[in-house]
Amino acid sequence: MSSTRTRLEDLASIAGVSIATVSRALNNSSAVNDETKRRVWKIAREHNYNFRPSMPALLSGAAATIAVVVPTLAGRQTEVSDPFFQELISGLSEAGRLAGCDVLISYLAPKNQDDLASIMTANRAEGVIFLGQSFLHERFNQLAETESRFIVWGAEIPGQKYCSIGSDNLRGGKRATSHLLNLGRRRIAFVGDTSNPEILQRYEGYISAHRRADIPLDADLTLQSSFDVESAEAAISSLMERGVTFDAVFGANDLIALATIRSLLREGVRVPDDVSVIGYDDLQLSAYGYPALSTNSQDPARAGRILVAKLIASVDTGSMRSERLPTELIVRESCGLS
Repeated sequence: MSSTRTRLEDLASIAGVSIATVSRALNNSSAVNDETKRRVWKIAREHNYNFRPSMPALLSGAAATIAVVVPTLAGRQTEVSDPFFQELISGLSEAGRLAGCDVLISYLAPKNQDDLASIMTANRAEGVIFLGQSFLHERFNQLAETESRFIVWGAEIPGQKYCSIGSDNLRGGKRATSHLLNLGRRRIAFVGDTSNPEILQRYEGYISAHRRADIPLDADLTLQSSFDVESAEAAISSLMERGVTFDAVFGANDLIALATIRSLLREGVRVPDDVSVIGYDDLQLSAYGYPALSTNSQDPARAGRILVAKLIASVDTGSMRSERLPTELIVRESCGLS
């Protein structure tokens, strides 16, 4: 049914409610309960009826609209100002511009299944990109049973029913750790939040590299840290206060690695002479610190292009396939250049 032939009467008939109720629902009136609103919005969207609920529809004559949503992380709000998210959003925005699409950043932070369903039903965007899975993996699986208009930046997890695009975290983690081992480092600390699916895969790569090199693992060298400077510095300080010896640190992202360098230098530990440090992301700022940070590049510009292209293509095909993007090891001063 085309948008030129869809009338309020048609929507009312399909929804099984009065024309007045449909009109109120489309105008987000408080006189209509949320369940009915969502049902009417879903029907209107499916039949290309022109309406504007809580999220904006097409802007400035764009061919399509894509909404970008950042879920909460480990019970706290993920900061849209996180440097990696900033670079990824930049990649998404540029990809959207080239495709003639508006890219809208949503302030909503889904915490449960109802939140996810509400985001998908309460907007006319052609698709939604979620930046990160956080604890929502199973909820995304449930959402995939009724919705195909979304894609996730994040790890690919066994039993996954939805499409995700992300870097090859396992291989990236293994490559970073192997590089440190090849430099002769034998006491490598891993710092990151392994409750996060992507960080867990990087940690599994860290474990795999040790096993391949037949180097024993020490549980004291695995440190939990959030994606912020303060948490990482506290983790490194704790390691030194406990007298645990280490000669390298693999930070699960660049912020953690940069915080590690600052914490070590403050304590008079030389980087990389005494301790080598490597990160993950290759943020633009990572090349300009002292010493410049060795890291794994995820190429957010390419990630943005793939996320947008797959989402747009799915409008016609109704299906998407998950994809792992290769990472590149960037060796700089913080590991030692030998």
